[in-house]
Amino acid sequence: MATVRTPGKTPLPEFLQTEVVKRNLDRAQRGMDVLLDRDPPVVGATPKEIVYSKGTQRLYRYRPMTDEVYRIPVVLVMSLISKPYILDLSPGQSLVEYLLREGFDVFMLDWGVPRPEDSRLGLEYYVLESLPRNVEEVQKVTGEREVSLLGYCMGGLFTLMYNGIFHDAPVANMICAATPVDFDGMGLLRRWSDRRWFDVDRLVDTLGNIPPDLILRSFEMLRPAQRWAEYARLVDNLWNDLYVKNYRLFNRWIYDQIPFPGEAYRQLIKELMWENKLMKGQLTLDGRRVDTKAITCPVLNIMAQYDNIAPFDATQPLSTIVGSEDKEDVILKGGHVSLVAGRNAWFRLWPKLSEWLSVRSV
Repeated sequence: MATVRTPGKTPLPEFLQTEVVKRNLDRAQRGMDVLLDRDPPVVGATPKEIVYSKGTQRLYRYRPMTDEVYRIPVVLVMSLISKPYILDLSPGQSLVEYLLREGFDVFMLDWGVPRPEDSRLGLEYYVLESLPRNVEEVQKVTGEREVSLLGYCMGGLFTLMYNGIFHDAPVANMICAATPVDFDGMGLLRRWSDRRWFDVDRLVDTLGNIPPDLILRSFEMLRPAQRWAEYARLVDNLWNDLYVKNYRLFNRWIYDQIPFPGEAYRQLIKELMWENKLMKGQLTLDGRRVDTKAITCPVLNIMAQYDNIAPFDATQPLSTIVGSEDKEDVILKGGHVSLVAGRNAWFRLWPKLSEWLSVRSV
């Protein structure tokens, strides 16, 4: 039987064949773009200026996007082991951009990429010297006495330690996202770093800074099949522009790791992973005890239900070790990265942050 043609329309079999060919060509083209890293997506593009710097660290202030600015500035405190642009991922997909549009005055403390000589820097440098100095710079630039601190991952630990030592710290609000405090709940990472077979002194004394590849591979081994599952999903979605763009954005950040300062790593393993001193109230830095019960400012503890890097069992107790009356736990589905970036963050976390901060920033 002859194919019936409708005037001005392509017969269905021909249309489907054309679409299949077109989709396969699109998949091949985008696949090559990913493999060769052609035209990589722009990251960290929100306009900003450096207001203070020392060594590798930079304190950025982002240009406002509205005249309606809340009085208390927001300072984003980043982790030591990854680049800070996860919070300013891409135009339209940036927490920084979102907060600016909501009317907040946003700063970011970027520790930078440690140099070989920075291997001697311990937690004391970051908590007792650097973080207080940067808070002072924010005060100087804005003319405001108080700040809101938002710490991501290890940045949350720094904010917690800082507030637990400096009881008169000018912190109006504290937000900790994916911040482990009970290291008995760190799962496989705790088992792998067991003192019976993990010689952290030899590792740090030999290498100085911990190589980024070592940190990355340890994270990958938490879910060894995850990378291949992501590749399979990518192949299935190579025809989808948005999916490919997001894959490239997150993939770039995940593999754009930096060294971990050696002495800080040694302390992290011994004081927190082995002894769990922060949770027990026994952690001291340069002889000063981190008294988290002395923290009385409003606290927001944000956790990811399926976080394999900062597991829920490690992050959930944070609100129990602070003395604040105004404290709230937020539990979101997703993992360590999707908690702060991606669709889960856009529609759930970011509006919650704005709502929580707005009534506490006037």
